[in-house]
Amino acid sequence: MLVKEYRICMPLTVDEYRIGQLYMISKHSNEQSGGGEGVEVVRNEPCTDPKHGSGQITEKRIYLNSKLPTWMRRFVPMVFYLTETAWNFYPYTITEYTCSFLPRFHVKIETHFKNDNGCSKNVFGDDPTPMDNVCFLDILSDPIPEKNYKKSEDLSDWVSEKTGRGPLVDGWRNDTKPIMCSYKRVTCSFEVYGFQGRTEDFVHRNIRDILLVGHRQAVAWIDEWHGMTLEQVREFERKQQEETNCKLKSDIASPGSDPAIRPSFTRSISVTDESSLKKMGVTTLDIPSSQSSLKGPVRLKSTPE
Repeated sequence: MLVKEYRICMPLTVDEYRIGQLYMISKHSNEQSGGGEGVEVVRNEPCTDPKHGSGQITEKRIYLNSKLPTWMRRFVPMVFYLTETAWNFYPYTITEYTCSFLPRFHVKIETHFKNDNGCSKNVFGDDPTPMDNVCFLDILSDPIPEKNYKKSEDLSDWVSEKTGRGPLVDGWRNDTKPIMCSYKRVTCSFEVYGFQGRTEDFVHRNIRDILLVGHRQAVAWIDEWHGMTLEQVREFERKQQEETNCKLKSDIASPGSDPAIRPSFTRSISVTDESSLKKMGVTTLDIPSSQSSLKGPVRLKSTPE
């Protein structure tokens, strides 16, 4: 089990980010869905908790087979998805990731949002994360995957017309107002001998990239969502989810989509009579039984169904 705490600051208030986060997640999920992969929303509805009060629960399926490293694809099915279940009791949220195919795989992300620059200690109220496992992520200067870079989301050039904020400069966390921090404690567990360390490291590297890209976008897109009410952003979320779900289902059902790649191994089947061969679409010749040279069953190669 590998536990890390990530702290990501943004030039926003906690109340602003509540709107920006919903907008960003909905738009980002839509952009990343296509080709049979992406995010399918299974449910999104209100919930209550005796400790945290009223909130929202969402359940999603994240299809991402092509994003797995080669060594991992060897032991997962061709249609592979994670189940994401999130309980949002803003400013506190819990998100869990599971996979029915990998029962020993589990990721839990606890989040607290605070109006500070990441200086708070033990925001989760229990055993504090050792400082060696605390990672400060800078949405301005930390590197992100090249495929995710967009000049319009580069915060060194970003200026908000609605709020007048930006651009960000070196040391911005020390004197920028307003400022808030997203504290995320990520627990990853994959208790499979020979794969545990490599898998847990892989998950944390990807979570780091996702956090950086997502929080950069929440800030860069501020002029799109700033001023929206919670009801308005929920309606935007609903429409984006409908579009994303339709896109995924259409890709999966499309007759023109690329067929799934078959495994490289084959199996043998035994055929002992002419009718069986014809059912398989094999043309046969009428050969008198007395002249037949077939002394035993014919063995044909077939890929698994």
